[in-house]
Amino acid sequence: MNKKQQDGTRNPMRREYLSRINRVIDHIENNLDKILTLEDLAGIAYFSPYHFHRIFSAIVGESLFRFIQRLRLEKAASLLIMNREAPVTRIAYDCGFSNSSAFARAFREYFGASPRQWRENGGNINRNTSTAESKICTTDSNTWKDFSSVGFYIDGNNIKTSWRSAMRTPQYTVSVKEMPEMNVAYIRHIGPYKGDGDLFEDLFNRICRWAGPRDLLNFPETKFIAVYHDNHDITMEDKLRISICITVPQGTVTEGEIGTMKIPGGKYAAARFELATDEFESAWDAVYGEWLPENGYQPDDRLPYELYVNDPEEHPERKCIVDICVPVKPL
Repeated sequence: MNKKQQDGTRNPMRREYLSRINRVIDHIENNLDKILTLEDLAGIAYFSPYHFHRIFSAIVGESLFRFIQRLRLEKAASLLIMNREAPVTRIAYDCGFSNSSAFARAFREYFGASPRQWRENGGNINRNTSTAESKICTTDSNTWKDFSSVGFYIDGNNIKTSWRSAMRTPQYTVSVKEMPEMNVAYIRHIGPYKGDGDLFEDLFNRICRWAGPRDLLNFPETKFIAVYHDNHDITMEDKLRISICITVPQGTVTEGEIGTMKIPGGKYAAARFELATDEFESAWDAVYGEWLPENGYQPDDRLPYELYVNDPEEHPERKCIVDICVPVKPL
């Protein structure tokens, strides 16, 4: 075990995060046949639903839905072999699927075979030759053999090793500070936005075209901000809301697609990054899955936002210098 791993295991704040996530995992494993709602699971972890989902994904390495779906499918695969006389429909219900057709579709996507084919072949399916591509994750076709005897548990040594190595989280610094309440004018987008640099550029240009003639662009006092109203791992892509904002004086009159709102003040963890367009997700994961658990804070119910510090066009590598601001309270 290296020094960083030892520090992660011994850090009492990180252990508290892991304890909360493991309580949720235990509950999921013991209740796969029941309805598992985000609100109930977040309550078990003592996090708000919005932030819990991001924390779970950052620590476990897959979204809450994918994790639950994977465990249900792997349990079903085990039961199909161990209980050969049990009807497939009953196994589907016992593993939390609402009907046999939904179960069959999900099973084929994951294992590359129907439940009956899986059972008939004793689980010996060559998934590499299957035309069905798993949309959940890639696992060994013999996973079912160990499922009933080996539980899933997160410890301080295996935490998020996959995304840390694959995504190469950019360097960052964090300061915890009192942020002022900000009055902002915004233009709102509803729909997909992940990794869409052209969309963000268009939204910023549109709000600047509105603000410029009204003498509302007064740098460096004017701040550019993106407020995320939904978690992209929870909300369907076509329903995601993001507000691109500029700070404006109290009482500023808006109309049409431009609105006004207040961004609450209070204590925030402000993590500064220099990011290319495709690095934002790994940066958010680093704050939620790495910095917060190691420093004794948890998110509160206010919305997080990005505070932009520079014009990427003026950066030598066209990178965005941004503060990812997460509202926090003591763990």
